[in-house]
Amino acid sequence: MNLSSVRVRATAAATLIVALALGTAAIALVTVLRGSLEGSAGMEAARKAAAVAPALTVEAVPALPAEPLTVADPDVWVGGEDSLGTWAPAGEYAVARLQVPTADGDTTVWGRASLEGAEQALATLNGVLLPGLPALLAVVAGMTWFAVGRVLRPVAAIRAKLAHITARDLYERVPVPRSRDEVAALAVTVNGTLDRLETSVETHKRFVADAAHELRSPIATLRARLELAEPSELTAEALADVDRIQTLAADLLLLARLDAGEPLPAADVDLGQVAVEEALRARRRPGVELDLEIEPDVVISGSPGHLARLVTNLVDNAARHAGSRVRVSVRADGGGAVLQVRDDGPGIPAEHREAVFARFTRLDEARARDAGGAGLGLAIARDIATLHGGTLTAGVDGLTARFPRPPRS
Repeated sequence: MNLSSVRVRATAAATLIVALALGTAAIALVTVLRGSLEGSAGMEAARKAAAVAPALTVEAVPALPAEPLTVADPDVWVGGEDSLGTWAPAGEYAVARLQVPTADGDTTVWGRASLEGAEQALATLNGVLLPGLPALLAVVAGMTWFAVGRVLRPVAAIRAKLAHITARDLYERVPVPRSRDEVAALAVTVNGTLDRLETSVETHKRFVADAAHELRSPIATLRARLELAEPSELTAEALADVDRIQTLAADLLLLARLDAGEPLPAADVDLGQVAVEEALRARRRPGVELDLEIEPDVVISGSPGHLARLVTNLVDNAARHAGSRVRVSVRADGGGAVLQVRDDGPGIPAEHREAVFARFTRLDEARARDAGGAGLGLAIARDIATLHGGTLTAGVDGLTARFPRPPRS
């Protein structure tokens, strides 16, 4: 249980407030009831003293009104017929004193009334309050927990939906509860924000796709003219630059298509065969050897063209950073397929193994050794792996792509 959750804090706050209110009310009730019962007992004691006064009062001399005393008065004499009595314990009786004028002078008459009934009433009240208050607090806590849970249930649904929405499914919306409260207003606001975000992302995607598409024709024309020009150092450098621009435009166009979530042409693809063909076709520096470890019949479902691009990007990346050897392996692993590309270069530092998949990200070491990459190869490779329901990660063993395999019929 998360002690910092709104549900726990609301339940604790409600229970504490009710506990303070009920505790204060219970103390006030016991105090008022005790005072009322003791006052009634005092009036009863005064009535008894007044009832005796006429027999002792001198004729035509009225007796003074009886004066109730405190319950704890120690001077309460409890006598018998033989005048041998005892003092009543303090707190057991309410007493009243009455000055009566007699022929022999003023006489004090005492009246008393037992407090046993008052104590029994208070004991009964305490017997109800002591177990009743905790039970009532438990009911309050349970009802608050249930009520807050119902109020927060739509919030949990909104949060779960937002966590599921990615850049590929911005068309989805969070559920709007039927209640016309603040939670419903929050859901409407979130959906409005998703509308604006979807519009912005779609506009960006169209811009990138249109720009990349429009660049392809003039770049191809420029390349053709340079290839037809008289060979020189300048034309060679220009062709290299055009090649980089052409590759970047193709990468941007592919990214735009991947972001658009175009459906894949479903087909059975022999991952080992694709890996061998593309690894042998990939560009490698002189002195960099290629090792292949391919298991046969490792078949997955997907697009041959996209998977070929993934292998090409991974092998090109390894070849640029390898010292002298690149190793490509394909194997079956339980219910999935594993493609692994390793090189004997310095490797990717642990703190950068996730950052290398961000678009236009190139490490300092890559910038120093290679000026041909734009930092899109690994980002495209991961997007392709994700589109096929797989993953692409970097580790001490190089780059590893995992794909699910279709069930055998």
